Amino acid sequence: MKKWVRRSLLLLAALSLVLLVTAQFAMYFRTSDKDADVAFSKLGIPFKPVYLAVGKRTMHYVVAGTDTLPTIVFIHGSPGSWDAFEKYLQNKDLLQHYRLVSVDRPGFGYSDFGKALNFKDQGALLSGVLHSISNGKPMALVGHSLGGPMVIKLAAENADLPIKNIIVLAGSVDPAQEEPETWRHVLNIIPLRYLIPGAMRPSNTELLMFKKDVYDLKNDFPNVTCNVVLMHGDSDQLVPPPNALFSQSHLTHAKNVQLIWLKGENHFIPWTKFEAIKQQLLELKEIGAVVQKSHDTP
Repeated sequence: MKKWVRRSLLLLAALSLVLLVTAQFAMYFRTSDKDADVAFSKLGIPFKPVYLAVGKRTMHYVVAGTDTLPTIVFIHGSPGSWDAFEKYLQNKDLLQHYRLVSVDRPGFGYSDFGKALNFKDQGALLSGVLHSISNGKPMALVGHSLGGPMVIKLAAENADLPIKNIIVLAGSVDPAQEEPETWRHVLNIIPLRYLIPGAMRPSNTELLMFKKDVYDLKNDFPNVTCNVVLMHGDSDQLVPPPNALFSQSHLTHAKNVQLIWLKGENHFIPWTKFEAIKQQLLELKEIGAVVQKSHDTP
Protein backbone atom coordinates (compact mmCIF):
# COMPACT_ATOMS: atom_id res chain seq x y z
CA MET A 1 0.00 0.00 0.00
CA LYS A 2 1.35 3.40 -0.95
CA LYS A 3 2.38 5.66 1.91
CA TRP A 4 -0.06 8.43 1.00
CA VAL A 5 -2.96 5.97 0.99
CA ARG A 6 -1.96 4.58 4.38
CA ARG A 7 -1.55 8.05 5.80
CA SER A 8 -4.93 9.11 4.42
CA LEU A 9 -6.61 6.09 6.00
CA LEU A 10 -4.91 6.76 9.32
CA LEU A 11 -5.95 10.40 9.18
CA LEU A 12 -9.51 9.42 8.33
CA ALA A 13 -9.57 6.95 11.24
CA ALA A 14 -8.22 9.61 13.60
CA LEU A 15 -10.79 12.16 12.47
CA SER A 16 -13.57 9.60 12.85
CA LEU A 17 -12.42 8.87 16.39
CA VAL A 18 -12.33 12.57 17.25
CA LEU A 19 -15.83 13.08 15.83
CA LEU A 20 -17.13 10.08 17.75
CA VAL A 21 -15.70 11.31 21.04
CA THR A 22 -16.94 14.84 20.37
CA ALA A 23 -20.43 13.55 19.57
CA GLN A 24 -20.54 11.66 22.87
CA PHE A 25 -20.26 14.96 24.74
CA ALA A 26 -22.16 17.15 22.31
CA MET A 27 -25.28 14.98 22.35
CA TYR A 28 -25.95 14.77 26.08
CA PHE A 29 -29.01 17.01 25.58
CA ARG A 30 -28.65 18.59 29.00
CA THR A 31 -27.89 21.95 30.61
CA SER A 32 -25.56 22.20 33.59
CA ASP A 33 -26.98 23.48 36.87
CA LYS A 34 -24.46 26.33 36.78
CA ASP A 35 -25.50 27.53 33.32
CA ALA A 36 -29.18 27.18 34.17
CA ASP A 37 -28.76 29.11 37.41
CA VAL A 38 -27.13 31.97 35.53
CA ALA A 39 -29.93 32.06 32.95
CA PHE A 40 -32.73 32.06 35.54
CA SER A 41 -30.92 34.58 37.75
CA LYS A 42 -30.76 37.04 34.85
CA LEU A 43 -34.52 36.76 34.58
CA GLY A 44 -35.01 37.17 38.33
CA ILE A 45 -36.70 33.77 38.64
CA PRO A 46 -36.18 31.63 41.77
CA PHE A 47 -34.43 28.46 40.59
CA LYS A 48 -33.24 25.37 42.43
CA PRO A 49 -31.61 22.16 41.12
CA VAL A 50 -32.22 19.09 43.30
CA TYR A 51 -30.50 15.70 43.51
CA LEU A 52 -32.75 13.22 45.28
CA ALA A 53 -31.74 9.72 46.38
CA VAL A 54 -34.55 7.29 45.52
CA GLY A 55 -33.66 3.73 46.36
CA LYS A 56 -30.27 3.04 44.83
CA ARG A 57 -30.60 5.73 42.17
CA THR A 58 -30.20 9.50 42.04
CA MET A 59 -32.92 11.63 40.49
CA HIS A 60 -32.22 15.14 39.27
CA TYR A 61 -34.89 17.78 38.81
CA VAL A 62 -35.16 21.56 38.87
CA VAL A 63 -37.68 23.84 40.54
CA ALA A 64 -38.70 27.33 39.44
CA GLY A 65 -41.03 29.68 41.26
CA THR A 66 -42.71 29.78 44.66
CA ASP A 67 -42.87 26.60 46.77
CA THR A 68 -46.31 27.36 48.24
CA LEU A 69 -48.16 27.39 44.90
CA PRO A 70 -49.83 24.45 43.09
CA THR A 71 -47.31 22.46 41.08
CA ILE A 72 -46.91 21.57 37.41
CA VAL A 73 -44.39 18.79 36.72
CA PHE A 74 -42.91 18.42 33.23
CA ILE A 75 -41.55 15.08 31.94
CA HIS A 76 -39.53 14.96 28.72
CA GLY A 77 -39.39 12.45 25.90
CA SER A 78 -36.56 10.32 24.54
CA PRO A 79 -33.86 11.49 24.37
CA GLY A 80 -34.00 14.70 26.39
CA SER A 81 -33.74 16.27 29.82
CA TRP A 82 -35.50 18.83 32.00
CA ASP A 83 -34.41 21.71 29.75
CA ALA A 84 -36.85 20.58 27.06
CA PHE A 85 -39.33 22.67 29.08
CA GLU A 86 -36.99 25.52 30.02
CA LYS A 87 -39.16 28.10 28.23
CA TYR A 88 -42.16 27.07 30.35
CA LEU A 89 -40.17 27.35 33.58
CA GLN A 90 -39.18 30.89 32.57
CA ASN A 91 -42.66 32.09 31.69
CA LYS A 92 -43.92 34.82 34.02
CA ASP A 93 -47.61 34.02 33.39
CA LEU A 94 -47.17 30.43 34.53
CA LEU A 95 -44.91 31.39 37.43
CA GLN A 96 -47.58 33.76 38.73
CA HIS A 97 -49.85 30.81 39.45
CA TYR A 98 -47.70 27.68 39.69
CA ARG A 99 -44.52 26.23 41.06
CA LEU A 100 -42.86 24.64 37.99
CA VAL A 101 -40.79 21.45 38.20
CA SER A 102 -39.00 19.69 35.35
CA VAL A 103 -37.45 16.26 35.81
CA ASP A 104 -34.60 14.34 34.19
CA ARG A 105 -36.04 10.89 33.57
CA PRO A 106 -33.81 7.98 34.73
CA GLY A 107 -30.80 7.59 32.42
CA PHE A 108 -30.99 11.15 31.06
CA GLY A 109 -29.71 14.58 32.03
CA TYR A 110 -28.20 14.21 35.49
CA SER A 111 -30.41 11.33 36.66
CA ASP A 112 -27.70 8.66 36.47
CA PHE A 113 -27.00 9.47 32.84
CA GLY A 114 -26.68 6.48 30.53
CA LYS A 115 -28.38 3.94 32.81
CA ALA A 116 -31.69 3.36 31.09
CA LEU A 117 -34.52 1.56 32.89
CA ASN A 118 -37.80 -0.07 31.93
CA PHE A 119 -41.03 1.87 32.37
CA LYS A 120 -42.05 0.21 35.62
CA ASP A 121 -38.77 1.06 37.35
CA GLN A 122 -38.80 4.57 35.91
CA GLY A 123 -42.29 5.07 37.29
CA ALA A 124 -41.19 4.02 40.77
CA LEU A 125 -38.33 6.53 40.76
CA LEU A 126 -40.46 9.36 39.40
CA SER A 127 -43.15 8.59 41.97
CA GLY A 128 -40.47 9.13 44.61
CA VAL A 129 -39.82 12.56 43.14
CA LEU A 130 -43.53 13.45 43.13
CA HIS A 131 -43.89 12.50 46.78
CA SER A 132 -40.82 14.51 47.72
CA ILE A 133 -42.11 17.71 46.09
CA SER A 134 -45.75 17.41 47.16
CA ASN A 135 -46.73 20.46 49.20
CA GLY A 136 -50.37 19.56 49.75
CA LYS A 137 -51.53 21.79 46.89
CA PRO A 138 -53.02 20.51 43.61
CA MET A 139 -50.60 19.02 41.11
CA ALA A 140 -50.59 18.62 37.32
CA LEU A 141 -48.31 16.42 35.19
CA VAL A 142 -47.23 17.28 31.64
CA GLY A 143 -45.52 14.64 29.48
CA HIS A 144 -44.24 14.85 25.91
CA SER A 145 -43.73 11.84 23.63
CA LEU A 146 -42.43 9.03 25.88
CA GLY A 147 -43.20 11.32 28.80
CA GLY A 148 -46.86 11.04 27.78
CA PRO A 149 -47.40 7.41 28.78
CA MET A 150 -45.29 8.12 31.87
CA VAL A 151 -47.69 10.76 33.19
CA ILE A 152 -50.55 8.31 32.61
CA LYS A 153 -48.67 5.72 34.63
CA LEU A 154 -47.82 8.17 37.40
CA ALA A 155 -51.40 9.38 37.71
CA ALA A 156 -52.60 5.78 37.87
CA GLU A 157 -50.11 4.68 40.51
CA ASN A 158 -50.19 7.68 42.84
CA ALA A 159 -53.80 8.03 43.94
CA ASP A 160 -52.54 9.34 47.30
CA LEU A 161 -51.16 12.47 45.64
CA PRO A 162 -53.35 15.49 44.72
CA ILE A 163 -52.86 14.99 40.96
CA LYS A 164 -55.77 16.89 39.44
CA ASN A 165 -54.68 17.00 35.80
CA ILE A 166 -52.42 15.31 33.28
CA ILE A 167 -51.54 16.80 29.91
CA VAL A 168 -50.31 14.35 27.29
CA LEU A 169 -48.40 15.99 24.44
CA ALA A 170 -47.97 13.70 21.43
CA GLY A 171 -47.91 10.70 23.75
CA SER A 172 -46.83 7.29 22.49
CA VAL A 173 -49.33 4.82 23.99
CA ASP A 174 -50.77 2.51 21.32
CA PRO A 175 -49.00 -0.86 20.86
CA ALA A 176 -50.42 -1.12 17.35
CA GLN A 177 -48.56 2.04 16.34
CA GLU A 178 -45.15 0.83 17.53
CA GLU A 179 -42.92 -0.13 14.60
CA PRO A 180 -40.68 -3.21 15.20
CA GLU A 181 -37.46 -1.22 14.54
CA THR A 182 -35.29 -4.35 14.52
CA TRP A 183 -32.26 -2.18 13.83
CA ARG A 184 -32.35 -1.04 17.46
CA HIS A 185 -31.53 -4.58 18.57
CA VAL A 186 -28.43 -4.57 16.38
CA LEU A 187 -27.25 -1.24 17.78
CA ASN A 188 -27.76 -2.50 21.32
CA ILE A 189 -25.18 -5.28 20.87
CA ILE A 190 -21.79 -4.73 22.47
CA PRO A 191 -19.56 -3.15 21.19
CA LEU A 192 -21.88 -1.38 18.71
CA ARG A 193 -23.91 0.21 21.49
CA TYR A 194 -20.83 2.15 22.62
CA LEU A 195 -20.66 3.79 19.21
CA ILE A 196 -24.06 5.44 19.77
CA PRO A 197 -23.37 9.05 20.79
CA GLY A 198 -24.48 10.70 24.02
CA ALA A 199 -28.09 10.46 25.09
CA MET A 200 -28.99 8.47 21.98
CA ARG A 201 -27.55 5.38 23.71
CA PRO A 202 -29.92 5.23 26.73
CA SER A 203 -32.68 6.34 24.38
CA ASN A 204 -32.11 3.35 22.12
CA THR A 205 -32.08 1.01 25.13
CA GLU A 206 -35.27 2.35 26.71
CA LEU A 207 -37.10 2.40 23.39
CA LEU A 208 -36.28 -1.27 22.98
CA MET A 209 -37.79 -1.95 26.38
CA PHE A 210 -40.78 0.28 25.64
CA LYS A 211 -41.80 -1.99 22.76
CA LYS A 212 -42.79 -4.43 25.53
CA ASP A 213 -43.67 -1.91 28.25
CA VAL A 214 -46.35 -0.25 26.12
CA TYR A 215 -48.46 -3.42 26.30
CA ASP A 216 -48.51 -3.23 30.10
CA LEU A 217 -49.68 0.37 29.99
CA LYS A 218 -53.22 -0.83 29.24
CA ASN A 219 -53.50 -1.76 32.93
CA ASP A 220 -52.86 1.85 33.95
CA PHE A 221 -55.51 3.60 31.86
CA PRO A 222 -58.52 2.49 33.97
CA ASN A 223 -56.82 3.79 37.13
CA VAL A 224 -56.55 7.37 35.87
CA THR A 225 -59.36 9.32 37.54
CA CYS A 226 -58.21 12.93 37.14
CA ASN A 227 -58.82 15.44 34.34
CA VAL A 228 -56.92 14.72 31.11
CA VAL A 229 -55.96 16.94 28.19
CA LEU A 230 -54.61 15.24 25.06
CA MET A 231 -52.81 17.47 22.54
CA HIS A 232 -51.52 15.96 19.31
CA GLY A 233 -50.35 17.23 15.94
CA ASP A 234 -52.43 15.77 13.12
CA SER A 235 -49.28 15.56 10.97
CA ASP A 236 -47.12 13.79 13.56
CA GLN A 237 -44.98 11.18 11.76
CA LEU A 238 -42.97 10.01 14.80
CA VAL A 239 -45.94 9.28 17.05
CA PRO A 240 -48.92 8.88 14.69
CA PRO A 241 -52.26 10.58 15.56
CA PRO A 242 -54.08 7.28 16.33
CA ASN A 243 -52.14 7.28 19.61
CA ALA A 244 -54.31 10.16 20.84
CA LEU A 245 -57.49 8.30 19.87
CA PHE A 246 -56.21 5.25 21.73
CA SER A 247 -55.74 7.31 24.89
CA GLN A 248 -59.15 8.89 24.55
CA SER A 249 -60.91 5.54 24.24
CA HIS A 250 -59.00 3.84 27.07
CA LEU A 251 -59.25 6.58 29.71
CA THR A 252 -62.61 5.20 30.75
CA HIS A 253 -62.54 6.39 34.37
CA ALA A 254 -60.96 9.80 33.89
CA LYS A 255 -62.96 12.68 35.32
CA ASN A 256 -62.83 14.53 32.02
CA VAL A 257 -60.97 13.89 28.74
CA GLN A 258 -60.34 16.66 26.22
CA LEU A 259 -58.67 15.89 22.88
CA ILE A 260 -57.16 18.86 21.05
CA TRP A 261 -55.91 18.36 17.49
CA LEU A 262 -53.20 20.76 16.36
CA LYS A 263 -53.67 21.22 12.66
CA GLY A 264 -50.58 20.76 10.47
CA GLU A 265 -48.30 20.19 13.47
CA ASN A 266 -45.63 17.51 13.78
CA HIS A 267 -44.19 15.80 16.86
CA PHE A 268 -42.46 18.84 18.34
CA ILE A 269 -45.48 20.70 19.67
CA PRO A 270 -43.96 21.67 23.07
CA TRP A 271 -41.84 24.16 21.14
CA THR A 272 -43.92 24.97 18.04
CA LYS A 273 -47.20 25.42 19.94
CA PHE A 274 -45.90 26.96 23.15
CA GLU A 275 -48.64 29.61 23.43
CA ALA A 276 -51.46 27.10 22.90
CA ILE A 277 -50.04 24.73 25.49
CA LYS A 278 -49.38 27.55 27.94
CA GLN A 279 -53.01 28.64 27.64
CA GLN A 280 -54.16 25.11 28.44
CA LEU A 281 -51.96 25.13 31.53
CA LEU A 282 -53.42 28.44 32.66
CA GLU A 283 -56.92 26.99 32.36
CA LEU A 284 -56.44 23.62 34.04
CA LYS A 285 -59.50 22.30 35.84
CA GLU A 286 -59.45 22.45 39.65
CA ILE A 287 -55.79 23.43 39.89
CA GLY A 288 -56.29 26.43 37.56
CA ALA A 289 -59.81 27.54 38.41
CA VAL A 290 -58.60 30.86 39.88
CA VAL A 291 -56.57 31.54 36.72
CA GLN A 292 -59.61 30.88 34.51
CA LYS A 293 -61.72 33.28 36.60
CA SER A 294 -59.10 36.01 36.26
CA HIS A 295 -59.22 35.63 32.45
CA ASP A 296 -62.97 36.15 32.48
CA THR A 297 -62.72 39.39 34.43
CA PRO A 298 -63.09 42.53 32.24
